[in-house]
Amino acid sequence: MLSINWSDVWKMVESIKVPLIVIGVALALAIIVSLAVFKMGKPARKLTRSTAWVAALIAVVVAVVSMMYGGFKTVLDLAAGTGALTDASKAQVEDLGNDISDEGMVLLKNQGGALPLAKGSAINVWGWGSTNPIYGGTGSGSLSKDNPTTTLLDGLHNAGFTTNDELTNLYTSYRAERPEVGMFKADWSLPEPTQDKYSDDLLSNATAFGDTAVVTIARSGGEGFDLPRDVNQEMADNPYFSYTNNSEDYTDFEDGQGYLELTRPEKDMIELAKKTSTKTIVVINAANVFQLGDLQDDPEIDAIVWAIPGGQVGFNALGRILDGEVNPSAKTPDTFPRVIKAGPAANNFGDFQYTNMTEFAQDDPFNKGTQTQPSFVNYNDSIYVGYRWYETAAAEGVIDYGNEVVYPFGYGLSYTTFSQSMSDISVDEATGTMSADVTVTNTGQVAGKDIVQIYDNPPYTDGGIEKASANLLSYEKTKLLEPGESQTLTVTWNRDSLASYDSVNTKAYVLEAGDYKISARTNSHDVIDEKAYTVDATQTFNAADNTHDGDKVVATNQFDDAKGDVTYLSRAGRFANLAEATAAPTNFEMSEANKAKFLATSNYDAAAADADSSATMPTTGAKNGLVLGDLAGLDYDDPKWDQLLDQLTVKEMNTLISKGGYGSPAISSIGKLRVSDVDGPASLNNNFTGVGSIGLPSAVSVAATFNKELARSFGDAIGTMAHDMQVSGWYAPATNTHRYAYAGRNFEYFSEDPVLAGKQVAEEIKGAQAKGVYAFLKHFALNDQETNRTHMLATWTNEQAMREIYLRSFEIGVKDGGAHAIMSAFNYIGPEYAGANSALLNNVLRDEWGFRGMILTDYFAGYGYQNADQITRNGGDLMLATIDMPISTVNVQDAAGVTALRGASHNILYTVANSWMYENGQPEVTRNAWEYITWAVAGILILSLLGLELVAIRRYRARKAEAVITVEPNASIDEAGSETVEE
Repeated sequence: MLSINWSDVWKMVESIKVPLIVIGVALALAIIVSLAVFKMGKPARKLTRSTAWVAALIAVVVAVVSMMYGGFKTVLDLAAGTGALTDASKAQVEDLGNDISDEGMVLLKNQGGALPLAKGSAINVWGWGSTNPIYGGTGSGSLSKDNPTTTLLDGLHNAGFTTNDELTNLYTSYRAERPEVGMFKADWSLPEPTQDKYSDDLLSNATAFGDTAVVTIARSGGEGFDLPRDVNQEMADNPYFSYTNNSEDYTDFEDGQGYLELTRPEKDMIELAKKTSTKTIVVINAANVFQLGDLQDDPEIDAIVWAIPGGQVGFNALGRILDGEVNPSAKTPDTFPRVIKAGPAANNFGDFQYTNMTEFAQDDPFNKGTQTQPSFVNYNDSIYVGYRWYETAAAEGVIDYGNEVVYPFGYGLSYTTFSQSMSDISVDEATGTMSADVTVTNTGQVAGKDIVQIYDNPPYTDGGIEKASANLLSYEKTKLLEPGESQTLTVTWNRDSLASYDSVNTKAYVLEAGDYKISARTNSHDVIDEKAYTVDATQTFNAADNTHDGDKVVATNQFDDAKGDVTYLSRAGRFANLAEATAAPTNFEMSEANKAKFLATSNYDAAAADADSSATMPTTGAKNGLVLGDLAGLDYDDPKWDQLLDQLTVKEMNTLISKGGYGSPAISSIGKLRVSDVDGPASLNNNFTGVGSIGLPSAVSVAATFNKELARSFGDAIGTMAHDMQVSGWYAPATNTHRYAYAGRNFEYFSEDPVLAGKQVAEEIKGAQAKGVYAFLKHFALNDQETNRTHMLATWTNEQAMREIYLRSFEIGVKDGGAHAIMSAFNYIGPEYAGANSALLNNVLRDEWGFRGMILTDYFAGYGYQNADQITRNGGDLMLATIDMPISTVNVQDAAGVTALRGASHNILYTVANSWMYENGQPEVTRNAWEYITWAVAGILILSLLGLELVAIRRYRARKAEAVITVEPNASIDEAGSETVEE
């Protein structure tokens, strides 16, 4: 039986009541005037018919214009008010893009000093990817096409290299463009020419052209899907992916092969390159970790460069690195395993559907005719993510490190050598700040930069609190050191960083007694120097005067409901439960206990949820005479905020929270401007105007620099471009965890390590917010895979892993970076949507970390679980909605509902008031030009309607007065009356 929610229908009607009134007036005028004409007699029949048609046409036009104003005002606002970059901004950003890529491409192998090459060398550039390189990623994080792009070949040519055009022509003629398939665009087929496409003449000419081969291997990634671990199977199963070459389905991948492995055509191409050259260099152009064990072990592969996507100018760095103009200084922000699919997360990543949750099935809004059901992912690996697993497993004798790891975290080569010596550890007992002085000396023959990495190895009790044997504490990068030059860096960290979270017993952070080994390392595995720091007595951070790392209130368990029925990897008994914990899921039913807590829109009851609320109805619609500019720069708790909030009506608050797609709406009664927020993470993109900024290198590249100053400059450049483009908010930086290499969105996240990610993120936020641009730190939290992200994806993990790994980079971004905006995640945390999870958004983010600002949902399309009632009552503020939807407003307007609306409005207004739009106080509130045009057009059309009717009436009367109608004796009255009057 069809059920109609009349409340929703009325909400929809009310939202367009202004255009409905305009339509009604226009139609009424048309009908009244037409009837008046019709009553003047049958001779006016033709006139009546023609004027009625004109009236109807004009009424329709007025209706369309009015509907655009009412129903689509949000969308039209999005397409307005975006400016263009100045030449000065372009120059600044292009220079920065080059600088980041210079320090963000990693030299992984350099056998026998194969690199650098002689300047101006002739190079055979192999690989289809050399003509279609990867600059960034797809989806919302893609780069704008507004600005020119430096290609991979451009980068080599700009450095003075000459390249073999015959090889290049082979690839461009084989396939000129990368196919685009699916909503967010993806092609996994890798159309690399097969061995038979390389003629004998071409190979002979390559040998004659030059003795150096540069082989390009390119891999893409993007929003909306993860990379296929079995390419052929997943492409066959997923309707979003397809592959075609001359109408014949094909793929370069062998059965069972993953996207991050070399294909047979690529292996054959490398063999051809080796045979025609004396020096072979492989360039891996990708943001995701790649499987490189065979190439590292191959003595005929002389060098490997990880050319992390560098945005629109970054490939200049490749040429400069290959010829030695730039000495590489980047380090890997992720571990490169020998077999990616053998990692502890491998079996618990991807598509797992519940079989007992059919009552929550929903229509897929982007794939009509299909339904989705709740799904899940188990974070079975606990805290043992990335290098923490490999280092700890090796320390326990569970794995042979050399056979498991090709390149450790923090690994990267240089064209020179360095030595490092570390001082004793210093501790400031008053502040808890710990530090070590590390002296770095360039012991080689060319200038270069080095990175100091400080790790701790905490004391571990078998069966006690889980601890990894290596944990990055801090890092610093040297200036450019000339041969023989030294620099002493003081590296600092907080003593609290040594603590571990005990989610089982004390349910608090604990700094256990014992010896902590503090080491300077060249990477996560290789120790340079080590000092011991002894904690005499165990400290538990469980009191108001004894909080952890500056927390405003004591951090204690908030996510017991997210633990689920999962066996988590444990170090106990030398990882005795390894096989059980890392096995693929066998149970596809949510337990009845967890199912009882599971919330979606279909079973969420706002009125019942607030039945025991003690909230009192707040004041609304007061006349206090304040405007938003009066509060710019004031503290969040300043009493004036209550006075301003009292002025808002419930309707205005609902408008403010519900129309948050790519900006926030104007509220004229309080002088609130309509402001624009745009997509990132490596640029600023207005998805509605198509206007975009210059694309900077990917987040992975920024992480690989290990350079905080460059990260700060990145944020500063975003701020500069935002001013040019009249933008207030930036949907970035994104700091989810590289839990697994096959995650599709790893290109816009920083690292597997939360300290590296968090510190780089904090600097980007500082740079942007120094220019008055609020950065939306995203996606909060545990959005570490794309598969099923909008399908009620229940993410199960334990609290220790959440706090030490998955929330840690966000925490640093808030505490150190001072973030004023957060974008929540699509997924669930246990049985509850992350964007409406009060424990996450209120208890941890606001209460513990002291966050002040607004929380925006990820794209708001309902999806069966997004609704403003639940979101605002649990800490969310703004719906990223681009069209009017009843569920994007708070519909249960009891005292608790309106109080939640008021709190959300406070958070939004506080953030906007502290943006650059209000840096000089209250700006003039103006409407967008399209609004004036809309009403002008509507007015002109209505006046035209009246004018046409008046002209027609006057002409009719004039003709009637002049006409002499003669009726023949045998003619009927009807025949005489049907004579027409020419207009």
